[in-house]
Amino acid sequence: MQALKGTHDILPEEMYKWDYMEGVIRDVCARYGYKEIRTPIIEATELFQRGIGDTTDVVTKEMYTFTDRGGRSVTLRPENTASAVRAYLEHKMYGDQQVHKMFYIGSMFRYDRPQAGRYREFHQFGLEVLGASSPLADAEVIAMACEIFHRLGLKDLDLHLNSIGDKNCRPAYRKKLIEFFEAKKDQLCDDCKERLYKNPLRILDCKEEGCKRASVGAPEITDYLCDDCRAKFDAVKKYLDALGISYTVDPRLVRGLDYYTNTAFEIQYPPLGAQSAVCGGGRYDGLVEEIGGPSTPGIGFAIGLERLLLALEMQHLIPEPKAKKHVYIAALGEEAVAEGFKIQEELRRLGVLADMDLQGRSLKGQMKQSGKLGSQFTVIIGSNELEKGAAAVKNMADSSQKDIPFGEVASYIAKEEQDSK
Repeated sequence: MQALKGTHDILPEEMYKWDYMEGVIRDVCARYGYKEIRTPIIEATELFQRGIGDTTDVVTKEMYTFTDRGGRSVTLRPENTASAVRAYLEHKMYGDQQVHKMFYIGSMFRYDRPQAGRYREFHQFGLEVLGASSPLADAEVIAMACEIFHRLGLKDLDLHLNSIGDKNCRPAYRKKLIEFFEAKKDQLCDDCKERLYKNPLRILDCKEEGCKRASVGAPEITDYLCDDCRAKFDAVKKYLDALGISYTVDPRLVRGLDYYTNTAFEIQYPPLGAQSAVCGGGRYDGLVEEIGGPSTPGIGFAIGLERLLLALEMQHLIPEPKAKKHVYIAALGEEAVAEGFKIQEELRRLGVLADMDLQGRSLKGQMKQSGKLGSQFTVIIGSNELEKGAAAVKNMADSSQKDIPFGEVASYIAKEEQDSK
């Protein structure tokens, strides 16, 4: 048996990389006042149809959807924004009129072609800010993403920024875009031919070469922004300038769903090649309403952790884990093992990493195993030690050895470890 295509195991010896990434992320979240939310991996399919949009590739091609035993259509979550908004509504978090800042880390599922840093089950960190309409919230979210990458030591990142307007000014742009692509309809891929009248902004984001060529010279959304949207965009740029965060205004960067408004951004790491985006986000002031709640402003972003890990490995930015000081208890005979087992638990309660043999090795084999583990101390208990009521505690660094009464072994070693720090 093997893991399904597009899924992968994260083995114990690799977990320190994930722990490091997530540790930095959690620390930054705490400093910015974000609290963790955990949502179910499965949701009603309708949530994503309404929340993501039924014209997107995610909904039409990539979702893992099935009928459960109760006859309900359920879906493994392909992203977490819709789930976070569902939780926000279900628990009436909007009732306190506060700004809610949430983050999440977890598995998402999309049926897609597996490639470097891209899996069918992938891990994502994301955050959502609900209830804040100020451009300052947009700038803070972007600054926070940049701070995470900065704390991780990533360099050579490109921030792309755009405004996609709102329901007041986007219809005029949408009309111009349809007119532009109607003349080039025969150059579009089949998907984009369908998108033309439903969601023409998505054509600008298509990766097919024919669509890329067809979109050269397409109208730019920034030329159609209303005064209010332009002012908001200028404010976001002003706040980013104040922090010294460099960016490129990219009129082709879109979030093609109707409920997305104003700010859209993406952070890219070019060495990753075609899949260079390591972070994407935007404002979605229409999403809460679309799912059935009151009109509520929102903005967020998501980071694919597999891609982030690739970027960190490329720049050798993941520190090796610090080796923990280790104590090994070598015991021979049932009575000795019982005494050693007691000492082992006492050590662990004092915060000391301690192990015993679980394979029935000889005393010589246990001593050899202690050396392989790089133990700082080996606690030896045999018939002689049982007679004396004291264990032989061997310092593996200099081979010195002391007899310590059984009841004092744990405290002795804990003190020795503390004194050596």
